[in-house]
Amino acid sequence: MKLSPLSACLSFNAGFVDTTGFLALQGLFTAHVTGNFVTLGAALVMGSNGIIAKLIALPEFIGVIVIAHLAGLALSRRQKPVLKVLLFGETLLLLGFFLLAVRLGPFPDSDAPLALLTGFAGVAAMAVQNAAQRAHLSASPPTTIMTGNTTQAVLDAVELLHGGDPAKHAAVQTRLLRTIAVIFCFGGGCAAAAVLYTLAGAWSLALPVLVAAGSLFAPSDT
Repeated sequence: MKLSPLSACLSFNAGFVDTTGFLALQGLFTAHVTGNFVTLGAALVMGSNGIIAKLIALPEFIGVIVIAHLAGLALSRRQKPVLKVLLFGETLLLLGFFLLAVRLGPFPDSDAPLALLTGFAGVAAMAVQNAAQRAHLSASPPTTIMTGNTTQAVLDAVELLHGGDPAKHAAVQTRLLRTIAVIFCFGGGCAAAAVLYTLAGAWSLALPVLVAAGSLFAPSDT
């Protein structure tokens, strides 16, 4: 089974927003929490800016996930379309990220208050996507965690080449193809962000807003 349009949109956006955030906000990862630990350590050693942004990124990420999950539980009890509502919230946050980046940027110091506000919108958007993925798209490959996806793809490829359990062959092959597709979509988002940010700066963030809006109507994996 091919990758669903929804997973393709989300993985492309994760790569795009993470790359643009890194370029526009002096090394701040909006979706990749591990990356912020690494760049925080580098900033502490080298004395560069961005320390405050990277310090608050993790608690903010956690706080938004908590809010998104609680909102999802409340919506579920009321029999509302939880995933659609969360994706709509992500779209609004990405719109905020775009507007703030265009209006307030560029940001030579990512620890300045206006830069922190802009980064908050980007991190919050990706936190909502992570929460929605884990709670409502758990059957699909993660759209933001390429280290785990690459590991899973290699393990599945080895299992298929080695033989493995014939009864599981079809399921493993389907998972492998979906995972590889997510990796390529994420990588495509990273490449597109690098090119478009070079050409258009923060205006390039209009693209993930449009993609997020389109994801509201995209079918998910079944």
